[in-house]
Parts: sequence; structure tokens; C-alpha cells
Amino acid sequence: MPETTPAISRLGDSALLLHWSIGALDVRNAQVHRVAAALQQVRPAWLQDLVPAYASLALIIDSAFDAVTLDTAEQWLMDNLPAALAAQHTNRNQRLIEIPVCYEPPFAPDLSDIASACGMPIEEVITRHCTPIYRVAMLGFAPGFPYLMGLDPALAMARLPTPRTRVAAGSVGIGGNQTGIYPCLSAGGWRLLGRTPLTLFDPLRDPPSLLLAGDELRFLAVDRACFDAPSI
Repeated sequence: MPETTPAISRLGDSALLLHWSIGALDVRNAQVHRVAAALQQVRPAWLQDLVPAYASLALIIDSAFDAVTLDTAEQWLMDNLPAALAAQHTNRNQRLIEIPVCYEPPFAPDLSDIASACGMPIEEVITRHCTPIYRVAMLGFAPGFPYLMGLDPALAMARLPTPRTRVAAGSVGIGGNQTGIYPCLSAGGWRLLGRTPLTLFDPLRDPPSLLLAGDELRFLAVDRACFDAPSI
């Protein structure tokens, strides 16, 4: 079996999981999104959702379709998987979204600690954080929470030993070699270095999540006046 061929397993009685062997996560994640997009093109009515993760893809089956069983769904997947694996493009418009972030107090409680641990000035931390173009590897933890690949390795930071009980919506943090954005008020242990005024998740919006798995993203540093501006 080729290294890039994922295994197929079952998740309960209404989902299948494609899981790639652990390798270079950026390569695996890119393939996850290509396969998801290819399967989307031939998606049958009973396939309720495709949920990408770092190195896996869940296929959620609509149990309302009585004629569909996990056996028939798995056969459909095996029939369509070779073409999906051969896909070279995501077959959807690639979005590059700019996210304004204010890196000023009180939005950046861990910024000075990050700078100290990384041995660089605060201004350099901000520049390094804003320079990459990130890929939304997956959404998880909370609705609309993006796990972003592409963080400068020099900024990688361990999570807090004790998570905060309250992290404000829009907070931008670093956890390990990832960066991400908290879409709602929640607990969390990532190191916080800024905040965006954008609403990442709104259940009344279509789609509810501002960011989708596979999107590209770039942070844009803004001052407090810009953060507070009603037009942003």
C-alpha cells in the first residue's frame, strides 16, 4: 500500500474515517484538503458532511437515508478514493483572508514572556507572527477555532502550565508550533499575544465560521484605534 494511501475505519454507526500515517504534517494536511475537495465534487445526497483534520478526514453519513449502510458508504468511498488521491488541486477558490490583530495591552498578556523566551524584542515577535501565510489545517476545540499551520519555528511555545479559565473571544494565541484564534469566550492554555475584533463564529451567518479548513490566512497588525473602529 502506498505511503500516502489512508486507512479506512468506522466511527460509530454513522461515520467513516480516512486516516493517513503520520509523516510531514504539512504534506499530509494538504492531501487531506485535496481529497476532501475531490470527494465533495462527487458527493452523494447521503454524505452529510466532510470534516478535515490534520491527517484525517471524517465522512458523516445522514442516517435519514434508510438505504445507506456503512457497508455501502465504505464501498462508495473505496470506489472514489483512487481518483480523489490523484487530485492535484483543491478544486475550490483558494481564499486568502487578512485578520487584523491588535498586539497591544491588555490584549497581549503573554507577549512579553514570549519575547523573553524567544530572545527577541516584542516588535520582532509581532513581525514574525504577521509574516507567514498560514493554512487553516482544521477547525476544532470550539466552533470556528482555526488551527493554523505555518508558524515561524522561532515562536513555538509550550502551553501554559495552568490554563486560564477565561479567554476573550478573538484572542490570538500560540500553542506549541501552532497559532490559533479563540472564537468565543472560553477556557484555554495557549500563550496570548493579541486579539482580533472580527467575529470568527456566528450561528446566524452562512457559513457560520468566518474561516474554513483549507483557507489561507495572514495576520495584519493594527493599533488600538483601528481595533476599536466600528468599520473593521
